[in-house]
Amino acid sequence: MAQFSVNAQRFDPYKNFKFRVRWDGRYVAGVSKVGALKRTTEVVTHREGGDPSSSRKSPGRTEFEAITLERGVTHDVEFERWANKIWNFGSGLGAEVSLADFRKDITIEIYNEAGQLALAYRVFRCWVSEFQAVPDLDANANAVAIQTLKLENEGWERDLDVTEPSEPTFNEPAA
Repeated sequence: MAQFSVNAQRFDPYKNFKFRVRWDGRYVAGVSKVGALKRTTEVVTHREGGDPSSSRKSPGRTEFEAITLERGVTHDVEFERWANKIWNFGSGLGAEVSLADFRKDITIEIYNEAGQLALAYRVFRCWVSEFQAVPDLDANANAVAIQTLKLENEGWERDLDVTEPSEPTFNEPAA
């Protein structure tokens, strides 16, 4: 059954600059960029022996691309703490990986221009495959130092409990 919009007046698509990322029940500070949620399904081509002039196609395995998170370098240690669960330098033989909790489910929330939650996606069984603590440093540059976290994942889905908000309106003063 088709789902119809609660807000029939909305014409504009949502913008890509109001969002938040959450894991372990907390919002992650300072995330300024989130890579695209993308999945690709392989195409399996086959043909029937009695019809050599054409092929048929069917879906194969589905892969979910890694998601990259970026934020300015601060004293907040959330990126580093999670990355260290995959490999922790100096932890000793047999304790390099935190096997019990190196995976996390995360939520990516998208807000409308008024700051109301409009969409949310849950990303499952994420783990850090790449961590950049600091970027190249350049004394001649004038830029923010960016930390990067690359998250492998096993899939994502839209959170259908998040419904389209009723957008605010301003009352005109009486003339």
